[in-house]
Amino acid sequence: MVEHRPVIGIIACGRAVEGETAQIVKHRYIEGVERFADAIPLIIPSHQATRNAADIVAHVDAILLTGSNSNIDPQRYGVSGPRHEPVDSARDSFSAALVQAAIAAAKPVFGICRGLQEINVAMGGTLRDMRAGAGAGTHHAADEADLDGMFAHSHTIDLAPGGTLAAATGSTSLVVNSVHFQTIDRLAPGLMVNATGPDQIIEAIASTATVAPVFAVQWHPEWRPQERPHDLAFWQFVGRVARTNYQPIAAAELTT
Repeated sequence: MVEHRPVIGIIACGRAVEGETAQIVKHRYIEGVERFADAIPLIIPSHQATRNAADIVAHVDAILLTGSNSNIDPQRYGVSGPRHEPVDSARDSFSAALVQAAIAAAKPVFGICRGLQEINVAMGGTLRDMRAGAGAGTHHAADEADLDGMFAHSHTIDLAPGGTLAAATGSTSLVVNSVHFQTIDRLAPGLMVNATGPDQIIEAIASTATVAPVFAVQWHPEWRPQERPHDLAFWQFVGRVARTNYQPIAAAELTT
């Protein structure tokens, strides 16, 4: 019997391409799903009506919210302060709809960097921007860093004993890359902290009150994960959970 390979929907970002707005997903996220989670990647455009989220969730086994260079608009979590460009308002709206639809449908949700922040906001939490504070240099490389230098910027995190991340990696602390300016301020109800980093920044979260797992990390495990066992463990966990929670689609649904 051939083992089912789950389909994981990966949210896309709105970006300008040749003078037009396009939907993109960086290849490293697609490779993470296909190569390291042993699942089938399916790109989900964020530029669409939020009412479509439930129908999309019904036809995938899990949702992955990726990192992005865009920032979540503070108005999404009730803060009137200045927003930092670039923003991606369509993704802000559709990611929230996907999280809510997946939780309602008992489908797993995974997040990376911006994805962690989106999950927290969708479930009722808030964020803060670190740019004006002393911690910004700890959690993001200097502006002049190239891509390799940006992802080489790292620090240590401490894992919560008995948490999802500790179980997945078999570790009590990790050294992770760090490429973010926004961070969790108020943790959403129904989420628990799985890891913290310098300045007590929340580095991983997991759900406590959903039927299917909701799990996210603040760093970028999709960046050359074969070089770090804990990042491979992240993707293996994603694939394992998606397979465990697989719910076959009725034949009638496939023909409509």
